[in-house]
Amino acid sequence: MSTTDTAGVKAMSEAVSTDSINNRKRFREIISILRRHNAARNFSPEKLRAVLEDLGPTFIKLGQIISLRSDIIPENYCAELAKLRTEVAPMDFEDVRSVIEGSCGSRLEELFTSFAETPIGSASIAQVHLAKLKDGSRVVVKVQRIGIHDTMSRDIALLRRASGLLKIAGGTGGVIDFNMVINELWNTAQEEMNFLVEARNAEEFYELNRDVVFASCPRIYTNFTTEKVLVMENIEGISISDKEQLVENGYDLEEIGRKLADNYMKQIIDDGFFHADPHPGNIIIREGKIVWIDMGMMGRLPLRDQRLLGTAIEAVARHDIGTIKDVVLTIGVFRGKGKINHIRLYADIDDIMSKYGTLDLSEMNLSAVISDVLGIAKEHEISMPRGFSMLARGIATIEGVVADLSPAVNLIEITAARVSGNYLHNIDVKKEMTEISRKTLESGRKSLDIPALASDLLKMSIKGQTKINMEIQGSEDMNRIINRTVDRLVTGLLAAALLIGSSIVCTTDMEPKLLGIPALGVLGYTAAVILSVRLLIDMIANLLKRRF
Repeated sequence: MSTTDTAGVKAMSEAVSTDSINNRKRFREIISILRRHNAARNFSPEKLRAVLEDLGPTFIKLGQIISLRSDIIPENYCAELAKLRTEVAPMDFEDVRSVIEGSCGSRLEELFTSFAETPIGSASIAQVHLAKLKDGSRVVVKVQRIGIHDTMSRDIALLRRASGLLKIAGGTGGVIDFNMVINELWNTAQEEMNFLVEARNAEEFYELNRDVVFASCPRIYTNFTTEKVLVMENIEGISISDKEQLVENGYDLEEIGRKLADNYMKQIIDDGFFHADPHPGNIIIREGKIVWIDMGMMGRLPLRDQRLLGTAIEAVARHDIGTIKDVVLTIGVFRGKGKINHIRLYADIDDIMSKYGTLDLSEMNLSAVISDVLGIAKEHEISMPRGFSMLARGIATIEGVVADLSPAVNLIEITAARVSGNYLHNIDVKKEMTEISRKTLESGRKSLDIPALASDLLKMSIKGQTKINMEIQGSEDMNRIINRTVDRLVTGLLAAALLIGSSIVCTTDMEPKLLGIPALGVLGYTAAVILSVRLLIDMIANLLKRRF
């Protein structure tokens, strides 16, 4: 081996050794923090938030992501994690320069005529700077932290090793699988660390809202955007939470609230592509327009789920329990053992809707209704798609923003109006025709199979091989009653048969005898008495149960 090869192997070994030492050091640090918080027991929401804050920026970001996932962890944990602080210490400017120049392939001065060294915001994955392009455009530059992907990857790997210490009790008393949670969070975090994904989200959002005169999003400068650097239009306006300034500038708060609610429900019902984190910091009013910023986390709903959600909201407005139940079963997937208890599911939804039975539509809270229905689905082990958890959190957030802006505006009223009446005016004819054509083609293909299937059915009938399998849903209680009745009938007949048979045997001189009576007859009498007593006890217990 040459001297050069030897030096290379040595350098590699030293690097691996250094990584191993750093990993062990970080792992000990994680374990130390978990032990300090006594994480192995009584893992409350407040304790989880404190642990994540102590573990640093990587875990703060993971906590922010998981706060949107009420399908993974209980709602009280989500609410607590939403309080996680977002500001962290900024990178040095030289590190910022290094990331931009390394990612864009040009010197900073060749890209921008001016670049503010002090960031206007610094979070766990990236920080944001104001700048000006060569053409004079004022922009915001989002720069990813150096080595954040490697850091998060290492922390995730180490957290998996420590996951045995982490057990969170769910709302039903179960224990959450932390490995499943970690995998889900890592997938989401990787998407957020690729700024090209956010750029595509913004472009798609802009196109979907192109015809909405009062809503938009920042323009993305794709020529300057990479996986680690995102350059977008600088939005100079008024934060939607600054009500005093909005009023001073002549804005009608109720009008803004209605337009905000209508546009958000358009994103969900019409587009199936909605802002998953619509807090006040991500909504700016500029020149009479609602401008949505930060498209890093967006929710998606397929066309079928969009329509089913609209149907469900209409059903809520009409208190149509059967339709709500059907929507839950159509959208969700049953993950439990055995079968769904349809009678209990219907009754549980009926109980929820009875809470809102005396309320007018304008008094109902859409996020509360959705949260209640999702809770019932979880209780019945019906798993909802990922988008619905983000949807529930998004609606709860936007409902709070709208309520603070204009309490008179009601989200469910606006949604019901869009779905029932105004919704018809916003139908995408091209999309509808495409869907109709697809279904027609699919139906046509299936219809071609009908003659062959009918022929096979006739042949099987002639040979006596036809079988019909039927499953009647919702009849579990009736089945139990019938089975119990049949069991009692058989027990009574068997006791009577034993009694009659034993009496006949006792009239004979059959050997052997017990106390002068044929032993077989004694055994028969004994068995008949035992069965009779058992049947009597069962009947008395059932009678008492029905009475009390």
